[in-house]
Amino acid sequence: MLDNHDNRNLSDVFRELQEIQQSQAVNAKRKTKARKSFAFPFHVNHTNHPYKNSDLKLSHIIIGCGILIVGLAVFFPKNTSFTQSYAKEENMSEISEYELNRHRLNIQSIISENADMDRVKEQVTEEREVEFITEYNNTPTLPKSEEVIKQEGVLGKDNITAVKTYENGNFVEEIILKREKLVEPIPKIIDIGTSEFLAKHKVHLGDVMYLVNNGNLKKEAEDSSEDVAEIKKSLDVKLLDLTSEEWCKVSFDGMEGYIKTSNLTSSYTTPNIIEKNRVQRILIKVNIDLELNRTSGLTLNDYKKIFTGIPNDTNKIFQDNYTAFYNAEKKYNINGIFLASIAIHESGWGTSQIASEKKNLFGYGSYDATPYESSFDFADYSEGIETVAKSLVKYYLNPSGTKIYDGETAAAWYYNGPTLKGVNTRYASDKEWHAKVFKYMEMLYNRLQ
Repeated sequence: MLDNHDNRNLSDVFRELQEIQQSQAVNAKRKTKARKSFAFPFHVNHTNHPYKNSDLKLSHIIIGCGILIVGLAVFFPKNTSFTQSYAKEENMSEISEYELNRHRLNIQSIISENADMDRVKEQVTEEREVEFITEYNNTPTLPKSEEVIKQEGVLGKDNITAVKTYENGNFVEEIILKREKLVEPIPKIIDIGTSEFLAKHKVHLGDVMYLVNNGNLKKEAEDSSEDVAEIKKSLDVKLLDLTSEEWCKVSFDGMEGYIKTSNLTSSYTTPNIIEKNRVQRILIKVNIDLELNRTSGLTLNDYKKIFTGIPNDTNKIFQDNYTAFYNAEKKYNINGIFLASIAIHESGWGTSQIASEKKNLFGYGSYDATPYESSFDFADYSEGIETVAKSLVKYYLNPSGTKIYDGETAAAWYYNGPTLKGVNTRYASDKEWHAKVFKYMEMLYNRLQ
């Protein structure tokens, strides 16, 4: 009857137990029938019956043997086996329903695994960090969808008393018994922009913006408000605040006020606005009181643009010599447009006899009595331009002792201020000379637009 039972499953064990119980029941019935068949026909006092105690002891022995057999099957499966089964098929189907899968169970292995399980609980008290929350604020002074961290979050701290459970050295669960707040966490605050105007032009408060058209700086953010200043097209303003999507506060040359957002652009939206602003910044300084002992701020390309294609320059004298005016400006620190305007006024756009024959655009050296005879001859127009520039810088435009070109200082013999009116005092007998020259200056400057 001995067999290898390493592969017995739980159903086999239950079947064997049931067979033992059924076998015991059958034996009990047989004994009962046997007693009845040998019963005496007269009354027997069962109290003193010599067989009663023997029957009870035999029953106990049978039951004990059955239990012993089951115990041997459970604890020593490798050496014991049941080869016969009296269980009914219907009972077998009921037992099989308890199986959760079709794999055979090793009872010894299950008992061994559960016996070896190490479950430990411990109580701990420790400080733990507490995560901070993040708050989001809609901000109309930021470009739409842009996020700016206004406040960094700081972790809090709690004192925790807890019971931790471990199985075989692995953490399983935790039950918190007590929580004591030590440090409150500080939330992280993020501002989220909502301004479509700022997003469109890719600008922020404090950035430079430019006027699309001429506009007025207002005292308040409304059309009917008092004007603070007039601002020309392409001029720059500093963005101070955004009061609404329609109005913003700006600073213009030290003056603060309000202007409509619809009249503003940026270098992102209008890439060539920076160059236009440069020119406009030069033009707004052009006035009859402009200081002429300083450069104009124009580039060589500006000079080319100004002097190319002027209708009155029929002989193209100024177009061909714009470089000479630019070089004189840089070398002698004099406004080259002023120098050219004198040449235009004195030579009639280079058509005078002195200009044509003596290459003298200024009538330099001439006197009213003998203008042609007394005027200087120059090898070319550029020589005359440079000579007059040096003379104006040394005698008319700078105070005495001012350091000028080639290590020299200004003599200031005819100095009456560095403006057109100051030069007019000793340079020309015509009292309106300065106004006439200034008209040419305005005309030339405006060709930059």
